Amino acid sequence: MARLFLCEKPSQARDIARVLGVTQKGSGCLQGHDVVVTWCYGHLLEQATPETYDPAWKRWALETLPILPREWQLVIKPDWRKQFNIINKLLKDSTEVVIATDAEREGELIGREILEYCNYRGPITRLWLSALDDVSIRKGLADLRPGASTETLYCAGLGRARADWLVGMNLTRAYTVLAGRQGHDGVLSVGRVQTPTLKLVVDRDREIAAFVPKPFWDVVGTFQAEEGLFQAKWKPSDESLLDDEGRCIDEQAARALVQQAEGHPGRIVSLETVRKQQAPPLVMDLSTLQQEGSRRWGYGAQEVLDIAQALYETHKATTYPRTDCRYLPVSQFDEAHQVVTALQQSDPSLTPLIDALDLSRKSRVWNDSEITAHHGIIPTTSPCDVTRMSVPEHNLYDLIRRHYLAQFLVPHEFDQTEVILDLVGETFVASGRQVRVEGWRELFRRPASGDDGEEQESSGKAKKEDRALPALQQGEVCPVTHLEIAANKTKPPRPYTEGTLIKTMKNVARFETNEKLKARLKVSSGIGTEATRAAIIQTLLKRGLLRKKKGIVVSTPMAQQLIDRLPAMITNPGMTALWEQALDEVAAGRMTLEDFMERQEILIKRLIQQASDVTMDLPPPSTPKCPECGANTRKRNGQYGPFWSCSRFPECKGMVKIESRGRRKKTSREKAGHCRGKGRR
Repeated sequence: MARLFLCEKPSQARDIARVLGVTQKGSGCLQGHDVVVTWCYGHLLEQATPETYDPAWKRWALETLPILPREWQLVIKPDWRKQFNIINKLLKDSTEVVIATDAEREGELIGREILEYCNYRGPITRLWLSALDDVSIRKGLADLRPGASTETLYCAGLGRARADWLVGMNLTRAYTVLAGRQGHDGVLSVGRVQTPTLKLVVDRDREIAAFVPKPFWDVVGTFQAEEGLFQAKWKPSDESLLDDEGRCIDEQAARALVQQAEGHPGRIVSLETVRKQQAPPLVMDLSTLQQEGSRRWGYGAQEVLDIAQALYETHKATTYPRTDCRYLPVSQFDEAHQVVTALQQSDPSLTPLIDALDLSRKSRVWNDSEITAHHGIIPTTSPCDVTRMSVPEHNLYDLIRRHYLAQFLVPHEFDQTEVILDLVGETFVASGRQVRVEGWRELFRRPASGDDGEEQESSGKAKKEDRALPALQQGEVCPVTHLEIAANKTKPPRPYTEGTLIKTMKNVARFETNEKLKARLKVSSGIGTEATRAAIIQTLLKRGLLRKKKGIVVSTPMAQQLIDRLPAMITNPGMTALWEQALDEVAAGRMTLEDFMERQEILIKRLIQQASDVTMDLPPPSTPKCPECGANTRKRNGQYGPFWSCSRFPECKGMVKIESRGRRKKTSREKAGHCRGKGRR
């Protein structure tokens, strides 16, 4: 009989076992004296499919909806059955279970759903960790929480999983069946996160399609100062000449100014220079890594996640990648020398950069109050073989390590100069930047992304306001060497890439007008999680609702039709915020799981009722007509291969046979009988 520590993943188990002094390897566990540490691989269990509850629910049909399980069931994931059986056996021999999964709602669900499934009824305690370094683990072990203290968090996790299932199973089936009646062959995914994500892309595509470029004019003057030339742009004082963005929309006014100013000098009426510092960027979290991978190299979100996972699991080069945190625990500051030494051993070419580091410098990245379930992605304390990495792996690894090394370099310093000139009574403005201390920017061939997620220009394409100005004096008179009218047009918003879509999912609160819901979306970091956003985009791509072309993600006509037909409460990210508010109440013990689920069931019934009245106006499919009733057909697979079946099946049994050479051959209604019941819905 032993005390059993149940962890969420093998790496977590190894870290905890190391501190416990548990070193003997067992089958799917680590063993010590009266202590066993075992692990999951995330969720070992999943929600059962509808037909598990009722065979009639296997068929996709509106009359079977809504599907509302009375007694919820879980099933073991086939890939993890072996590990589940190991845990089940260990539980039978345990005197106590310490839940050591991630310290958040999903981690609580992963651990407790196994205990419930295995009917474990022994004592439970909770190891609550904010980081997996030795100091943090020892602190957590010395302060184990009673199991009852986090039970409501488990209830909230169950509520989230079941509510997602209800929406996905019911609404996906409803709208897929409606589309199938018009011959659409495929699944129309509907989900709590999928659908608001899809709407983001649909809205952007429509905004681009409806965009009408509008002309505006800039007047740019080149001025001769005593120490050199510089450029300044006209800033009209007459607001009637400006659009909402402050751009001049009156060409005649611009031309009149150029004529009026001919032969007149400008005079500097305001000159202000401020020394500014820019702290090093924080270390990476997964979404920032995905954004940078997309921006720099065009990598897809799932591709970046797979690469980050390989750096973590295969190369042992970086820490856990599925994190939403860009900070590090203070206790890990003392490991900096080990990390840097390992980096130098792995890649001696870094030596000149490493020699410039000050390992006693503690940047803002070391902040315990910002740590979530996992800290930011950084290099490990063990050397790795960089020669075994692929080019994409090395690209992302280099980005991760440079963001870590940047913490030990001085801030980037520059003088920001703002100039205002008067030219024939009109205002011209110029801005310039003079670098004084390169600091951490020496580490980056291209500037790192800003902490607010904004992309910065590469060093080869510096913004005009980043260019240095010549030395100037207050009151200096500067002759005009050239005045140019630049005719421009407003530009449509850019289409999404996978990287910018993930950024928008994370910052979706800016689209919400309700202040309470906006605040909740900010707390939950938008829609989806670091671990799920890439998979959500991938699902939408696989099911034909999104299409990727040259790195750009666009919606399909089917997606636009689906968004138009779905209720706003499903397409609006505010719905997620409402759910999260209710789940917070469950986690706090102010609402029961039963009350939460009762509300979800009422909602689903209402949504299915609304769906039954919907008519999908889809583009006509390129399929043959049914030979019996003239309706569209859908491609199905039968005992004798693929065939075109009437979209009104089973009411109509008409079909068109698909010949091996692609020719279609109509058959009689009687001959179609052998396919009865064989087709896939």
